[in-house]
Amino acid sequence: MSSRAELVAAAGATIAAGSKSFAAASKLFDRRTRERAWLLYAWCRACDDIADAQELGHGQQHADDPGARIARIRDCTALALAGKPTGDASFDGLAVVVAETGLPRRFIDDHIAGFALDADEWRPRSEADLLRYCYHVAGVVGCMMAVVMGVDPGDEVTLDRACDLGLAFQLANIARDVEEDDRSGRCYLPEEWLVEMDFPPGQHMKPPFRKRLTVLARRLATMAERYEGSARYGTPALPYRSAWAVLAAADIYGGIARKVAAAGDHAWDHRVSTSKAEKIAAIAKAGTQAAARGRLYLGRERDPDLWTRPR
Repeated sequence: MSSRAELVAAAGATIAAGSKSFAAASKLFDRRTRERAWLLYAWCRACDDIADAQELGHGQQHADDPGARIARIRDCTALALAGKPTGDASFDGLAVVVAETGLPRRFIDDHIAGFALDADEWRPRSEADLLRYCYHVAGVVGCMMAVVMGVDPGDEVTLDRACDLGLAFQLANIARDVEEDDRSGRCYLPEEWLVEMDFPPGQHMKPPFRKRLTVLARRLATMAERYEGSARYGTPALPYRSAWAVLAAADIYGGIARKVAAAGDHAWDHRVSTSKAEKIAAIAKAGTQAAARGRLYLGRERDPDLWTRPR
């Protein structure tokens, strides 16, 4: 089995190639937390790539034998958590994270359940369905990241805020990637929303309906902003450098949702992203916010109208 240093090096290369936004934010962690975050990211990335027959999040295609792919993810994960080598650094690295942080198995299983939803060609009927999906593919990753940053797995209040940030990220992803998802035969817009906007079945990406699609993209962006705002109130529970990284990621990724909303009907002319200059500005601003987090983000109860993860 590879050494811890080798697993960390492989995971660092994965996040550098797979997500410039998360890679930039992760540099703000202390070394030990950063390494664990990389190892967790590499496992999540590997699961996603196996499920979607892609490489580092690119080249998604219709996967043959989706059930067998989910079974492979489950089997490799179980093998790693049993302390046995898998031959895949991404899965072996997850075992290191679990051993060092006490990461609950239920979070790992909940994340794999999100890939199984896609394998079953599941589609949301309602807004609650959408948010449940967002929990499985991203909200629970927020919970796992909180544990990596030192949050007690029993601290449900802070974990709810961490989940909120994952929900915000996934809602931004869905708004940005509507066209890309459509090319892959997927749609994460709730059926009730599509009926409300009077889309003919399967026609939401057709040019005559672009203005209606813009309405729904802005709805997603507004939802993302609410969950991002809620997540900020979990940062007083984190060490300074972890809070800095979280607030930077919130601003960097939150910028994607804001750009989609601002672009209106042109949001899908090209893939929305944040520039290097915008990332640097977000990191600088987040440093100031993290230093003042005890004043800025303390004492507000979580909005009871927000969707809450399963316990």
